[in-house]
Amino acid sequence: MRCLLILAHPRRDSLCGALFDACAGGARQAGVECRELILSEMRFDRDVHTVSPEQQPLEPDLVRAQCDIDWAEHLVFVYPTWWGTFPALLKGFLDRVMTPGFAFRHVAHDKWDKLLAGRTADLITTMDTPPLIYRFIYRAPGRQALARATLGYCGLRTARIEAFGPVVASSADQRSRWLDLARASGSRLIHGALSSAQRRVQRLVAWLAALRLQFYPMTGIAYTVGALAASAGEPMSMTPYLLGYLTVFLIEAATVFLNEWFDFDSDRRNRNSGPFTGGSRVLVDGRLGRAAMRKGIGLSILGAAAALVAVLAAAPVASMSAIAALYASFATLALVYTVPPLKLSHRGFGEFDVALTHSAGAIMAGYMAQGGGWTDSVPWLLALPLGVSVLPSILLAGCPDREADEAAGKRTLVVILGKRVAVRLAMAASLAAPTLAALLSLARVDMAALLGWSAAGGAIHCVWLLRHLRRFTAGEMPERIDGAIALALTFILWFCVPPLIALTRASGP
Repeated sequence: MRCLLILAHPRRDSLCGALFDACAGGARQAGVECRELILSEMRFDRDVHTVSPEQQPLEPDLVRAQCDIDWAEHLVFVYPTWWGTFPALLKGFLDRVMTPGFAFRHVAHDKWDKLLAGRTADLITTMDTPPLIYRFIYRAPGRQALARATLGYCGLRTARIEAFGPVVASSADQRSRWLDLARASGSRLIHGALSSAQRRVQRLVAWLAALRLQFYPMTGIAYTVGALAASAGEPMSMTPYLLGYLTVFLIEAATVFLNEWFDFDSDRRNRNSGPFTGGSRVLVDGRLGRAAMRKGIGLSILGAAAALVAVLAAAPVASMSAIAALYASFATLALVYTVPPLKLSHRGFGEFDVALTHSAGAIMAGYMAQGGGWTDSVPWLLALPLGVSVLPSILLAGCPDREADEAAGKRTLVVILGKRVAVRLAMAASLAAPTLAALLSLARVDMAALLGWSAAGGAIHCVWLLRHLRRFTAGEMPERIDGAIALALTFILWFCVPPLIALTRASGP
């Protein structure tokens, strides 16, 4: 590990100086490669006099500091806490060194690149306030400012914080123990900045991000609608229901993992990524390696296959082949969204693929797991307005990604048609979904009970969505449209939640 230690006490001969020396000594003794910055010995103007910090020429000591920060994998800040925060010396240093273009880069007013991402930091601070009072009564203002608002903004993750105090009431023995702790803090860096528990949590968080769980509720609701529709007013068989949903969940997980793998070139170019666009970025940001993702893809596919075998084992012999064929067909459609040679998302068919698998695929999976037949009309009719309602969200999600997708050779509908035409198509689908629900409600008595509220609520939501989207056809579209995408995603709920409620009531207790 390459470690940069920064002493930010105005006096070299201080308790902070002794803690700094102890930490540096422990790190070097353990074999860590170290560099040091003693801020009190550096010569630089602490004030920013220009409009933006990067416009002010850096003194030689600050040029060296930026080189050292760029070199380091891990930073250790040692400073006193005065008046609840760190000294002016450290504040001036950060103002001058953490400049745009070096530490971060603004992409939009609410989007920035963290140019120091991948690095970690430790904070070692002394204080006269009892640390518990500082943390829970004062709410640790200096720690929050440094760890989150400064280092975190630039991409550094704070791995460990040591607060020693109250110094004013400390004994010689206590200060000696603090020095031992600082030395141990440096020594542990030979095993990495993060503890084993922190690494496990970091890995878990990365996998949860890779799963993109924000998209699963819609599929789960649609699957449950299908299962309830097949039960015909009787309580569901829970074992086939749970095994069937586990299969669907793992297929969806495999799909998003494969998207991360095969869309890597587009995702790394994407400057407009958000909660609904640009992938999870766990590969792009290095939070998971390609070997780990390959393992996740394999395990999710094998898990889905094993779950499907369990579904088939619980099903009647006469329906086993039909269930296997349907699950295999929709699983294939889901997986080839980005997988070669078909790569549907690269050929203008990805949007329709998502609409089909997240409506008919999910509903029929639940329906057949409960013993329903694939030729029955009810699940297919329920899937029709639901599938159309999915199109606005998937079309809008392609708009922020358009430039990156086009540069990567990915021919989505948005790339082919352009953003304005794609938005108009999304508006047309928003009108079509409640219209289809209304027509089905009028045509069939059983559909009226299931889709009546879908037609009414969907029409109201459609007006709200259309008013929002009209701005994009009349003027310049923002690079990020998270609000519009969220509005389109909640629009889908009108075509699965009312049928879910109606079928749940019909099934009784």
